Amino acid sequence: MAAERGARRLVSSASSFWVCCLLLLLLGRRGPGAAAARSAFPPPAPGSSIRTFTPFYFLVEPVDTLSIRGSSVILNCSAYSEPSPKIEWKKDGTLLNLDDRRQLLPDGSLFISSVVHSKHNKPDEGYYQCVATVESLGTIVSRTAKLTVAGLPRFASQPEPSSVYAGNSAILNCEVNADLVPFVRWEQNRQPLLLDDRVVKLPSGTLVISNATEGDGALYRCVVESGGPPKYSDEAELKVLPDPEITSNLVFLKQPSSLVRVIGQSAVLPCVAAGLPVPAIRWMKNEEALDTESSERLALLAGGSLAISDITDNDAGIYFCRADNGNDTIEAHAELTVQAQPEFLKQPTNIYAHESMDIVFECEVTGKPTPTVKWVKNGDMVIPSDYFKIVKDHNLQVLGLVKSDEGFYQCIAENDVGNAQAGAQLIILEHDVAIPTLPPTSLTSATTDHLAPATTGPLPSAPRDVVASLVSTRFIKLTWRTPASDPHGDNLTYSVFYTKEGTARERVENTSRPGEMQVTIQNLMPATVYVFRVMAQNKHGSGESSAALRVETQPEVQLPGPAPNIRAYAASPTSITVTWETPLSGNGEIQNYKLYYMEKGTDKEQDVDVSSHSHTITGLKKYTEYSFRVVAYNKHGPGVSTQDVAVQTLSDAPSAAPQNLSLEVRNSKSILIHWQPPPPATQNGQITGYKIRYRKASRKSDVTETVVTGTQLSQLIEGLDRGTEYNFRLAALTVNGTGPATDWLSAETFESDLDETRVPEVPSSLHVRPLVTSIVVSWTPPENQNIVVRGYAIGYGVGSPHAQTIKVDYKQRYYTIDNLDPSSHYVITLKAFNNVGEGIPLYESAVTRPHTVPDPTPMMPPVGVQASILSHDTIRITWADNSLPKHQKITDSRYYTVRWKTNIPANTKYKNANATTLSYLVTGLKPNTLYEFSVMVTKGRRSSTWSMTAHGTTFELVPTSPPKDVTVVSKEGKPRTIIVNWQPPSEANGKITGYIIYYSTDVNAEIHDWVIEPVVGNRLTHQIQELTLDTPYYFKIQARNSKGMGPMSEAVQFRTPKASGSSGKGSRLPDLGSDYKPPMSGSNSPHGSPTSPLDSNVLLVIIVSAGVITIVAVVVIAVFCTRRTTSHQKKKRAACKSVNGSHKYKGNSKDVKPPDLWIHHERLELKPIDKSPDPNPIMTDTPIPRNSQDITPVDNSMDSNIHQRRNSYRGHESEDSMSTLAGRRGMRPKMMMPFDSQPPQQSVRNTPSTDTMPASSSQTCCTDHQDPEGATSSSYLASSQEEDSGQSVPTAHVRPSHPLKSFAVPAVPPGPPSYDPALPSTPLLSQQALNHHIHSVKTASIGTLGRSRPPMPVVVPSAPEVQETTRMLEDSESSYEPDELTKEMAHLEGLMKDLNAITTA
Repeated sequence: MAAERGARRLVSSASSFWVCCLLLLLLGRRGPGAAAARSAFPPPAPGSSIRTFTPFYFLVEPVDTLSIRGSSVILNCSAYSEPSPKIEWKKDGTLLNLDDRRQLLPDGSLFISSVVHSKHNKPDEGYYQCVATVESLGTIVSRTAKLTVAGLPRFASQPEPSSVYAGNSAILNCEVNADLVPFVRWEQNRQPLLLDDRVVKLPSGTLVISNATEGDGALYRCVVESGGPPKYSDEAELKVLPDPEITSNLVFLKQPSSLVRVIGQSAVLPCVAAGLPVPAIRWMKNEEALDTESSERLALLAGGSLAISDITDNDAGIYFCRADNGNDTIEAHAELTVQAQPEFLKQPTNIYAHESMDIVFECEVTGKPTPTVKWVKNGDMVIPSDYFKIVKDHNLQVLGLVKSDEGFYQCIAENDVGNAQAGAQLIILEHDVAIPTLPPTSLTSATTDHLAPATTGPLPSAPRDVVASLVSTRFIKLTWRTPASDPHGDNLTYSVFYTKEGTARERVENTSRPGEMQVTIQNLMPATVYVFRVMAQNKHGSGESSAALRVETQPEVQLPGPAPNIRAYAASPTSITVTWETPLSGNGEIQNYKLYYMEKGTDKEQDVDVSSHSHTITGLKKYTEYSFRVVAYNKHGPGVSTQDVAVQTLSDAPSAAPQNLSLEVRNSKSILIHWQPPPPATQNGQITGYKIRYRKASRKSDVTETVVTGTQLSQLIEGLDRGTEYNFRLAALTVNGTGPATDWLSAETFESDLDETRVPEVPSSLHVRPLVTSIVVSWTPPENQNIVVRGYAIGYGVGSPHAQTIKVDYKQRYYTIDNLDPSSHYVITLKAFNNVGEGIPLYESAVTRPHTVPDPTPMMPPVGVQASILSHDTIRITWADNSLPKHQKITDSRYYTVRWKTNIPANTKYKNANATTLSYLVTGLKPNTLYEFSVMVTKGRRSSTWSMTAHGTTFELVPTSPPKDVTVVSKEGKPRTIIVNWQPPSEANGKITGYIIYYSTDVNAEIHDWVIEPVVGNRLTHQIQELTLDTPYYFKIQARNSKGMGPMSEAVQFRTPKASGSSGKGSRLPDLGSDYKPPMSGSNSPHGSPTSPLDSNVLLVIIVSAGVITIVAVVVIAVFCTRRTTSHQKKKRAACKSVNGSHKYKGNSKDVKPPDLWIHHERLELKPIDKSPDPNPIMTDTPIPRNSQDITPVDNSMDSNIHQRRNSYRGHESEDSMSTLAGRRGMRPKMMMPFDSQPPQQSVRNTPSTDTMPASSSQTCCTDHQDPEGATSSSYLASSQEEDSGQSVPTAHVRPSHPLKSFAVPAVPPGPPSYDPALPSTPLLSQQALNHHIHSVKTASIGTLGRSRPPMPVVVPSAPEVQETTRMLEDSESSYEPDELTKEMAHLEGLMKDLNAITTA
């Protein structure tokens, strides 16, 4: 009865579970689509009172405009809304009064009919902004547009008379203020000059004429036409001279200058050079040549200027203009800086909210320079306060919403290039209206609980006894009791509403979980009165509010808050200006500010007292990054510091000359120059090149100059005169200019080129002077000076000169070898070399002096080393340093060295890492590995010994590699049985607790279609039987530890052997059906193998004898039990027989009535899973799935497998395990769970597959429900004869507490199968005493997966000896009294009534 009830409850709960899952799945599929549908402007539902967001935005916004005096201007603006908005204009932040000259066009644009502009009156120039307003809705503002009026024309430079050789280039300057450049044109002989590819006007107004011809000789002037009378420059004559056919120096007429442009604009880098021969212009960017011919955006203008159109961010960099005429090369450079207007990465989104909520409008922008962000609400600037805060630099947070906060909010981003705006609408709903859509990032965590829609039902009353249990300066902790309407209150949540006394803006804080009756309100102001009230919510909505509670925070020392809007910018290469504003919470008069600053990479902070809101710090290092912070002071002392801001000083020309300038005479006409950059602290920016100047020593006025670009550190100067002395000097370049030059350095070219067809001769002398840790080597050059010497190679080492080799310059005559060991014998060799090779070496030896300086005293090692395991690959090491003060604060330059290793393998080397704090995070460790750690401290030249070791074992991780060396072999003599062997995974990452073997006949099948065989423990072999002959199988193995399953191994193929003519032990007889009755003669063995008649007869005699003995023993027991039964029991059995009919066992000569199965139900030790004492975590937490036929009512393999696995846990892991495949191939795996882990006492025989089982009409006693697939004991006995000897016998363990309670009814098997005792025939369990006689009984079945099970046949292995059986019978007689049997039968009668009621229902 208990099993039947449990089965029905399991079916009911499983059905409910799947219905819930189906509903959740449907809701989950609808969720995203519904959310997407509501993300735009959702229309109101019929009868709904929810207001929708109103589309309100600008169609056209004004743009920056350049105008001239007296002309008309239109600033465009158009906005969309329903109803149409009212358009107004602001100029410089104030509303513009319209008049006859400034009019509003119908679409909202501003029209200025005649621009007024003079030196002292500029009413129209400024910044304009369009304002659109819709009554009862709100106001939005456009971006700001600048109107610039070109001033009166004034010439900064005018054309001058000049001459040009034919074919060369000429320039005529005409520079005016930048606003007037678009209005400049040129005249030739007072006639408009036509521009073409040869004659161009640069953006500055300068005229460039390239490839001058005789027709270009004329008078030129520039004209500025800016609305008034034209303004003419002076006239200048350009003369074109004939080609003199002589060379002239190469010079720049116009060099490029640095430019700043915006993405999308165009730029022109001017570069015009003149000389004879006529030079060619080439451009380079960042040391790469530019291809102006094939590029669509790059063009070479007349004279050589570079034009770049549609500028992108990648165009930024340093451009080099190089002019080359074959005789000379000159170079100039300029930097192009690219800026970008503000663009929105994330725009604000519309928000629904309730009063008292906190919301956040998000706004992310990008641009160059980095834009600043300000917020506007309904056209008015949002000033930060206690309730309006700028968070995360750009986002606007509004705390404690009130109704007046409704409207349009706009994020306005602005930088030096331009500005942009984006807006969103806020709608505040009534509290009884649910919010239709929850924007994912709009509400803070304190108010999201408000959004649950309410259902109808009783609401909670007011919370009781609201008190402030803790009051501090900045926070208050409130506690209360549950409402009277709900004394338990486990499902209630609470909202605490609070406000400053005297203000209407109320904020809310929610409890973090249901049933919690306390909350802490943070970020309050000291010495301020707040009013609190608490409201409870249940699933139906919010209840009554508690009475107002008035609480005043504690006062504190009135210190200033942080100064807002701190900014820093570089004013020059050596100065930075820092600005800030007055703290919002000054808490009294601010007396002064202290500005702290620190160079990046150092820990020395400096400060300066400031009385104003800005300060310029001078004397800083050039091109160096500094950080700044400000602290305000009042009469109580220093306040809260601002966040650090970092800025870098501007670059400048280098302040030091290049280092290590050296000259190497290569031959009679060239000298190679080598150098090193200036010291880093003096470079003052990025070095862009070097300027080399050289001259003949005899003609100091004639200086030649060449420029080396990039980071090149050598240059070959060629074309020099023979036997001539030259002076060289070098200067470094940045974009800001040229640094100081080195001193002049001299070198003389050879009179005649030296011989370099052979190696140099041996140096003429070599001297060594040993010191403690170094040796000073000096030498003289070879005597033959006619062979080129490029340098010297010095070799040295202990006992051998070949350990180390150092090469030095040919001019060097000594060298110091450092970092040597004291008291050591070194051999030194010296060789001269050139481009051909090295010459003959010269040898010398020396012994370094002994070390007499005592070692510094060692430091104390760290103590208290601890290893804290954080994860499978990370351990934190902490320690203490007794040489530090008590507070353990490190103030000197000491550092710690942490070393660690594992002892597996034994020769593992230590790994080291340095730390400057008292802890270190060691990462990259192996999982489930024991490591040892130790620490030492170093300070200057002093070091400690290693500390005591600490040990730590990393956590386990799932195996990261599959089992290896998987092999499959056939079991000898049993072709249907295979043995799978493997080795553990190389990366087990923990103790292996089991394996899972997957096998299938289809390697491409889904993994859930493979048959599964679990292997418990760390065994490395497993047997699988009942495979199909001559069939390819594929096997995969997966390892498991306490963390989970690892990867699967690669599939291993194995083909089972073909069936042979004389089948061996492993062969199987054909299926003969359920009616087959094996003959009693001994002509054939049960295995189907041919056997001699004598062996068959002997075997038959043994089997029959054992069967007779067993039958006699069972009959004696049955007779004894029958005599002890009461008349009530006899009636019960008679009633059962009348209902179910008689049962017959096929293949048996006697009709034996089956026992009442329910009598034995409580004797089966098949316990529920949740009460299983099995400690194995694998089989308890994650049951290993089996295939589908393991849970069918026919074979009952679920129960048998359960007990097999239980038995395997009890220590039978030393034997090979086998499994039956019959009826399970290709089926989907199902779940299999263990029941208990008691030692086996009896075994329940597993019923064969449905393929070999006949249908039977046997029924459970006292039950009118017939299972058509139920298998009876007799059918089992018949079919068992058809199985071969190797078939497995799964078992389930039965533990009878008394012999009489088993009620085993004997049956005479006509031909019991014999078993091979050498072969384990139970999966995961060794079969016990299989060569004994087998008795078949019926037992109660256990429900599996919500289905009632048919009776489960039971096999009783290893019947005890006759003496032991007799002893058991004697015990039973003495332990059971008639009164006890009467009570037992009364109990059984109640169980039968319950069973009848269940089956009837």
